[in-house]
Amino acid sequence: MFFKERMEPKELTIFRSLHARMSLSTENKQYYSNLEKGVEGEKLFDAIIREELQNHCFVLNDLLLQHKNITFQVDAFFIFQNKLLFFEVKNFEGDYYYESDKLYTKEQRVQILNPINQLGRTSSLLQQLLNSHGFNLPIEGYVVFVNPEFTLYQAPIHKPFIYPTQFKRYVRSLNEIPSRMTKKHFELANLLKSLHIQDSSFTHLPKYAYEKLKKGIICKHCHSLTIKLVKRSYCTCQYCGIIEKVDDAVYRSVQELRTLFPNKKMNTNLVHDWCKVVPSKRAIKRILDKYYQLVGVHQWAHYVEKVEQ
Repeated sequence: MFFKERMEPKELTIFRSLHARMSLSTENKQYYSNLEKGVEGEKLFDAIIREELQNHCFVLNDLLLQHKNITFQVDAFFIFQNKLLFFEVKNFEGDYYYESDKLYTKEQRVQILNPINQLGRTSSLLQQLLNSHGFNLPIEGYVVFVNPEFTLYQAPIHKPFIYPTQFKRYVRSLNEIPSRMTKKHFELANLLKSLHIQDSSFTHLPKYAYEKLKKGIICKHCHSLTIKLVKRSYCTCQYCGIIEKVDDAVYRSVQELRTLFPNKKMNTNLVHDWCKVVPSKRAIKRILDKYYQLVGVHQWAHYVEKVEQ
């Protein structure tokens, strides 16, 4: 059923690291918070789909596509026998109201972007993209509000909104849609998966430099920079109390370092400085030897991903 699984955005991974290791501006903190909330909403959406959907359709999550040099994102795309569905997933929380085709927060009366506008844009681009590849199935789009603490007042009944109290019931209704998948449907799913853009340009990332980032190991659970060594083989988070093997924690930190600084050459001294809480360089080298491959000699020696035999 899940033809393309959802992956955590690389941009969010980087922001989590930077949030723990440097001071973010108010604007960047808000952007990071929105990223986290968006991913939480998508996880909730996926959990309900897995729980309620029994139909043998194809589901492709988190597509980043381009048509005529215009890039657009599709949170979830469903392929049925005779039609296509796509969904914009919104994790809005609190009270909102709808007035003159605009959406506002109820308390502050602040206007926010109406997701229907995004829905219309995505629908048009999707239809054009698929038509250009010879696929002409009808497309329907919906905005799904997944947060149970969300309420929208005054929204016209004909708007393509699915509310938290309706979502499970709506998904169960999808089980009644004909879904005999053919070679043509499989070709469409493969096409969209192949057209997915792996990495978008991260225009919202703040500038950062290795020398200015706080060093240490970030907790895998609460994302705080409070990991301490408690035994030779284990470390613990001083904030949430989670315990992790040192080898696993160092490996995570090296992967984080590689994500933040893909052009830096990984060596024992660099990783020892980055992790900070592991006092022994010998232990760092042992872990690097375990997970990576050493290339070069003397001052040019560094670690790379192991080549599968």
